[in-house]
Amino acid sequence: MSASTDPTRLSATVLSALLAAREISAEEAARAHLARIDALDPKIRAFTHVFRDEALATARALDDERRRGEVRGPLHGLPVTIKESLDMAGMASTLGVASRKGHQAASDAGVTALLRRAGAVILGRTNVSQLLLYHEARNPLFGQTASPWSLEHSPGGSSGGEAAAIAAGMSPLGIGTDIGGSIRIPAHFSGIAGFKPTLDRWTNQGSNTALVGQEAIRAQVGPMARSARDLALVMAELDPAAMAELDVRVPPFPLTEPASVEVARLRVGFYCDDGLVPSSTAVARAVVKAASALRARGATVVPFTPPGIPDAIYGYFAALSADGGATALSITGSGDGAEIDVALRSLRTLATLPPIARRAAARVAGLAGERRLQRLLEVTGPKSVSELWGITHALRSARAAIASAMRAESLDVLLCPPYATPALPHAASRDFALAGSAAMLWNLAQFPAGVVPVTRVRAEEARRERPRDRLERRAAEVDAKSEGLPVGVQVVGYPFTDHVVLAAMIAIEDELASEPDRPVTPVVPPA
Repeated sequence: MSASTDPTRLSATVLSALLAAREISAEEAARAHLARIDALDPKIRAFTHVFRDEALATARALDDERRRGEVRGPLHGLPVTIKESLDMAGMASTLGVASRKGHQAASDAGVTALLRRAGAVILGRTNVSQLLLYHEARNPLFGQTASPWSLEHSPGGSSGGEAAAIAAGMSPLGIGTDIGGSIRIPAHFSGIAGFKPTLDRWTNQGSNTALVGQEAIRAQVGPMARSARDLALVMAELDPAAMAELDVRVPPFPLTEPASVEVARLRVGFYCDDGLVPSSTAVARAVVKAASALRARGATVVPFTPPGIPDAIYGYFAALSADGGATALSITGSGDGAEIDVALRSLRTLATLPPIARRAAARVAGLAGERRLQRLLEVTGPKSVSELWGITHALRSARAAIASAMRAESLDVLLCPPYATPALPHAASRDFALAGSAAMLWNLAQFPAGVVPVTRVRAEEARRERPRDRLERRAAEVDAKSEGLPVGVQVVGYPFTDHVVLAAMIAIEDELASEPDRPVTPVVPPA
């Protein structure tokens, strides 16, 4: 089978067109992807479940429908995969915790149900970080997922299984969730595209979280694929008007076509560093390269850094730790025998520190020159209700200040890093959460944001000069192992301008399509 006819090498958009033209059947597409899963997933371990028999039966039924002239739309017969944290009827969304294995869902998550209705063929569910709380895809229940670019590296998290499956060609399209970069960071690490819509633009019904009831920072369901056009395809097909019937939080108006956006009329801001963990050289270069791509398409591009980023990010951690970790610990258990991933052990220790010990540790960190660690220790830990309300107010004020500053510069979209470094070696996310600040900002601001692949790390970029503290030393260790890994750029827009963000992402991809160092997927993991 040639690259031009192998369904596993085709984008979701191209595969959808071939299915519509009946040049390939849904069963053929499903079989090809299932065969690739058999061949590659023993190394990558992206999947928690593979629905072989169900997928083939569904594909055959959809082929019969098409032969009768009953076509559901562009997703008819298209293979897809779904993050393990999204409900599927009769199955448990464990979040990588054994104690949740008996909690079977009564019905599908809203997006899962709409995918079935649209004729998608669900191949399987994909792996996550335990409790969805760190930027890897590893947990004691399903093990560790590797990047197809390098088996020594993580595909990111928490939607890392999705990213790995898509990057390896085991799925053309997937659904993830994002509370702190959990779609966008895996896309960046894995050389694919991912999109976090405006909060509640897509239904979040049936999306599970470790922090039930916490709404200062909310997770958002969104698509992942190998191209921004594929993201636009599924965003258009899963109509918010239909979602609004399932979920009263979703505004019932359709997505504007990204093709209607005149990219040449856009005014684009960009920044390479948010003042927390300095960006790797390759990450900063990717932002500049994406800015040049939009400038080549006629857009006006200007430097711009949103105001108050460090305060907002520490507010993010303050809000998520307001219960002192009690909710998460109640799921995993707190005893010596509790199965807790290495990346969560420091968080457990931090969350359970008595206030006097926390203050002492913060002082010690400050005296040692660890200013960022000092402030993190100062803001985390249990809070009173009035303190949480104050934090929430500050986060909403930060959102308003960012929007106001962007409008003052007449910006339409913003380019920035998705993460401070390229992909992490396994277990490197421990004590490195601040590196995800560039993605976390847009969760607390509730803006739509997506990531597209731009370049790969050059040999001379795999180093970092004069690290100042433990965070920068960790970043230097990551950079030293990053040569050849993919690097993406984050594209951000105002709430409910999802189509503008997607249009800018598509323009960047198109402009850079012939660049020799642009990451191209699918990839086969090294031997």
